[in-house]
Amino acid sequence: MSALSRGLISRLYRILSANSRTPPTATTKFYLLRCFSADALIDGSQVEYHQQSRIIEAKPGVMTPNSKRTGVVAVKCGMTALWDKWGARIPITVLWVDDNIVSQVKTVEKEGFFALQVACGQKKEKHLTKPEVGHFRAQGVPMKRKLREFPVTEDALLPVGTYVGVRHFVPGQFVDVAGITMGKGFQGGMKRHGFKGGPASHGASLSHRSIGSTGQRDAPGKVFKGKKMPGRMGGVQRTVKNVWVYKIDPARNLMWVKGQVPGAEGNFVFIKDSVYKKPDIQMLPFPTYFGAEDDDNAEPLVADLGEVDPFMVAD
Repeated sequence: MSALSRGLISRLYRILSANSRTPPTATTKFYLLRCFSADALIDGSQVEYHQQSRIIEAKPGVMTPNSKRTGVVAVKCGMTALWDKWGARIPITVLWVDDNIVSQVKTVEKEGFFALQVACGQKKEKHLTKPEVGHFRAQGVPMKRKLREFPVTEDALLPVGTYVGVRHFVPGQFVDVAGITMGKGFQGGMKRHGFKGGPASHGASLSHRSIGSTGQRDAPGKVFKGKKMPGRMGGVQRTVKNVWVYKIDPARNLMWVKGQVPGAEGNFVFIKDSVYKKPDIQMLPFPTYFGAEDDDNAEPLVADLGEVDPFMVAD
């Protein structure tokens, strides 16, 4: 097959496959531009496929059971404890949603999937690399400290520059929090994997905390891959699922969640709607919360704990 045939067939296949994925609408127009030159006849590089850009508006919508909203990037401030109105002690982790904005929109026409890139914090230009500075300038957004991409559905897209605050979540819902765990360094089998260890007094000689045998005899004559052994512990990404949101403070962009989340104080964590304990779609702002001018003076919102005292029910 000649170079001309291979170039034209590959270009036509891309055009037809893209046309089959995108349903034809009244506003969709396709342009096939071909420049008749010697180079174009050799490799078909002058055949281009153009489609009108997608228009994304920042306005409230209706959430469906299949909709997937974006997440946010937060900073772990530390842990504390609170007592609710019934007197029950709740272990709390405080998260700070620091000035999240949408820094890039990825669509199926260009990247092949729908996603939103969310940027958090502030950072000076001199502390960023040149590719990072070029990315922020190309998108027309200020310099940010942390980026994270969240897959979303088509109805949950937001335009670049949209602010995503702590009101994106509501008290009482469940979220999944991902982050980098605290590094523990090189640790033994008892600490890293919870091994029992050897005898503490009798029958052991300098092997109280050793892991014991790691293989078999002449068959198979090796240690299988993935064997639990001493090694580096921590410093990996982990996700804590079904974390309960106890309170949010819109004025300070703070969120109180129940229990622990991965990472040390000052580390970034990534929050999104829970996958297993899905929140009620009627209570969530979709695709995000478009705030009013008086949100800076808004009072903290606390989850509804009901009207039944849990201690009286236990009695």
